[in-house]
Amino acid sequence: MTAVARTRAELAALRDQLVEARDGPPQQPPMVAVVMTMGALHAGHAELIRRARARASAVVVTEFLNPLQFAPGEDLDKYPRRFDADLALCRAEGVDLMFAPDPAQVYPTGEPVVRVSAGPVGDILEGRSRPGHFDGVLTVVAKLLHLTAPDLAFFGRKDAQQLWLIERMVRDLDFDVEVIGVPTVRDADGLALSSRNSYLSDDDRRTALVLSRALRRAQAVAETSGATPQLVLQAARAEVAREPAVLPDYLELVDPRDFEVVGPGHRGEALLLVAARVGSTRLIDNTVIHLSGLE
Repeated sequence: MTAVARTRAELAALRDQLVEARDGPPQQPPMVAVVMTMGALHAGHAELIRRARARASAVVVTEFLNPLQFAPGEDLDKYPRRFDADLALCRAEGVDLMFAPDPAQVYPTGEPVVRVSAGPVGDILEGRSRPGHFDGVLTVVAKLLHLTAPDLAFFGRKDAQQLWLIERMVRDLDFDVEVIGVPTVRDADGLALSSRNSYLSDDDRRTALVLSRALRRAQAVAETSGATPQLVLQAARAEVAREPAVLPDYLELVDPRDFEVVGPGHRGEALLLVAARVGSTRLIDNTVIHLSGLE
């Protein structure tokens, strides 16, 4: 049975009970894992929970729609909310504790004056399109890490820039937690799972498949002899251009070490990142590209 905490005090008490109940031999201390969500859970979240369940003796899921990461005019008000279904999924996946606070619990003094800055990487790609977004993400992640006190934290690789920034925050600010990235989960047709997919009409959903097709096309080009970053990008952009109803925001090939756009002579691993609007819905996706440069 999944316990539910709505307040900080309930969370602290229930987490302590979990650790005590799961306590084992001294040489094998209990491990607590956290999966942070904004609700509207789907199979991608279920995979995060399963990965956490495999590594930890207790799993905590947070469900909090964080207002700090939404700019004016974004979809905070219409973001899907379905707590009962989310709790049912957590129970089916064996989650021990669900922390579902309201904003007053997370921000008891109102909007925080002091926030975590995402730095230069927070101002490019997603950050350029959504100013301040990553400062809001890192601030709430930092607070939830303090409140849940996990040993392990699981995040999806679909939000690649977000994952990089969380990993860097944990390292730079000495959080005592291991961050684990989990591969993107996709529907059978290739569309990356997202809570925002529920906004898509049937026609929009078919149109949105061009994003995953573009990533696959880029991977195929990268596997050919003599492939360059320019050729990989050209292939991906040409595929997206086949769908005039898709409005690309960015489609870039970056170095996964610093998220800088790769140069023409780049070899080894790169990340191909795409963001685009399909109808009224903004979607993101990415894939790893391997550039050997073999002639």
